[in-house]
Amino acid sequence: MFDISFFIISLPILLIVITVHEFSHALVADRLGDPTPRLAGRLTLNPIAHIDPIGLLMLVLIRFGWAKPVPINPYNFHNPRQGSLLVSLAGPVSNFLLAWIIAVFYRTLPLDYSGLLAQAMSYAIWISLALGVFNLIPIPPLDGSHILEYFLPPHQYEVMYRLQQYGFMLLIFIILFASPLLIAVIEFLYRLLV
Repeated sequence: MFDISFFIISLPILLIVITVHEFSHALVADRLGDPTPRLAGRLTLNPIAHIDPIGLLMLVLIRFGWAKPVPINPYNFHNPRQGSLLVSLAGPVSNFLLAWIIAVFYRTLPLDYSGLLAQAMSYAIWISLALGVFNLIPIPPLDGSHILEYFLPPHQYEVMYRLQQYGFMLLIFIILFASPLLIAVIEFLYRLLV
């Protein structure tokens, strides 16, 4: 059943967390010499630039969605492999950093932990961790696949390219069958912070 109060609380949090993630990709790419995200209007903290409407709706309704991927051209980096790695790491790292910052305020502010603000902060920590953990899965098109590519020898790149055509099906499989493991990892990190 659709919960309107959860939607009102979760929508701005999801917009912030997704925006930070995508902006971080764009910022690191830009700093490493690739103007592609800036030219595409993605070097911004305006959520509208990063949101895929269908992906956001799916995220709110079924807790699985997506944002518009930040376009990059790794050939603009001085070191394309290292640049791609750093850009891919930027999204999940920004989510973990955001979760940590919110957790610091959550633990130090005199909050009513049954109140709306505390619940919103708690959800923001959890969803930031969830986005960071999920994106580290090494399946295309997630960030984890690009991170894994950096560590693969060149003759194994073909494996990742072949995986791309099955990426969506593999993600559905993971969501259906590996969700308990992912949630356990997220909960472990959440308890460490909170």
